[in-house]
Amino acid sequence: QVQLVESGGGLVQAGDSLTLSCAASGRFLSTYAMGWFRQAPGNEREFVVAISWSGGSSLYADSVKGRFTISRDNAKNTVYLQMNSLNPVDTAVYYCAAHGGSYAEFPALSDSDINYWGKGTLVTVSS
Repeated sequence: QVQLVESGGGLVQAGDSLTLSCAASGRFLSTYAMGWFRQAPGNEREFVVAISWSGGSSLYADSVKGRFTISRDNAKNTVYLQMNSLNPVDTAVYYCAAHGGSYAEFPALSDSDINYWGKGTLVTVSS
């Protein structure tokens, strides 16, 4: 069993940066591909970014490419999401997710395909 706990969300202004963390307990994260999804008010949850179990490969949604960076530290059982140049459309609850398959599968995964979800952290970007 894995428990994922996100942190680092908050209220920022447009153009600011923020780093989210996802800490895992219970089992080693290194056996899972990890990713972030987000859900804005009134919208469905959407894929943001994913990273392979080794950290050597990653995949980004077009909307965040060049602004967000995912990384992981398997020794610390933690995944990070560095978010730069934030704008109001990035406002959402951000969820950390662990998947036992390939990181490349993340964009097509349904909620039930994800092995473990965090409870989310709210990011609000004001204009």
